[in-house]
Amino acid sequence: MIRFTKMHGVGNDFVFIDQVANPEPVEDPAALARRLCDRHKGVGADGLIFIERGSRAPFRMTMLNPDGSNGGMCGNGVRCAARLLIENGHQRLAPFILEVEARDVKVEPVQPDWIRVNMGNAALTRGDIGMMGAPEDTFIGATVEACGHTFTATAVSMGNPHLVIVTEDVDSVPLERIGPVLEHHPLFPFRTNVHFVQVLDRTTLKQRTWERGAGITLACGSGACAVGVAAFLSGKADRKAKIILPGGELTIEYLDSGEVLMEGPAVRVFEGDWMAGLVVA
Repeated sequence: MIRFTKMHGVGNDFVFIDQVANPEPVEDPAALARRLCDRHKGVGADGLIFIERGSRAPFRMTMLNPDGSNGGMCGNGVRCAARLLIENGHQRLAPFILEVEARDVKVEPVQPDWIRVNMGNAALTRGDIGMMGAPEDTFIGATVEACGHTFTATAVSMGNPHLVIVTEDVDSVPLERIGPVLEHHPLFPFRTNVHFVQVLDRTTLKQRTWERGAGITLACGSGACAVGVAAFLSGKADRKAKIILPGGELTIEYLDSGEVLMEGPAVRVFEGDWMAGLVVA
């Protein structure tokens, strides 16, 4: 039997397993992610997140996609993890550091359900993003082809890879068709998250996302960070902008230092037990 908590950040939903409270290891995390995230036969989620004691910081977070692959950074997951740690009694309502893969993320809870996060520096070189080509080169305002179209795009890493494309009408983009093609584009041997963004004004952007290993999601926190960075670098937005996603809104600020701040809600939905494939909520 595995105790879990269902949470979401602006509609980007996750199943959490608190291994600080119960450190017993999970035998096959990837298989568990596939089962738990299944929206018809499991709990249903955009990812499975494990919270445990860290080595560099007090706590560590690991996110697996619904297909069982490692999701790397997850901005909405970080905010939800912060609320879980606070409400489960592991962390005070005070700033702390959270390990997420190779990054140490600075978390500042404003309230348990409203979290500000310093996501670290946006990486812009192909080598840091995980793209084909000269490692020191950037991919800003470059072209990429998919489904018979040529798109002008910018690639950013926030600890995971993102491809951002500005469009005139984000709602008209056939994301279910173009998203998987760009996710598996030869430029990205480890696949990429894909975001289409419409500039409403210099401080308001509208985003739709195809997540690597998950498909269309209501939101993507690290993707919103990448969108804010890409829109600024292309001269279409200010450093600080509101990002409107299908599931809600986030505030993103791209600092002069290269760090990216993200602020938004974290919602606890319900708790339950996973027992031999059965959910007891």
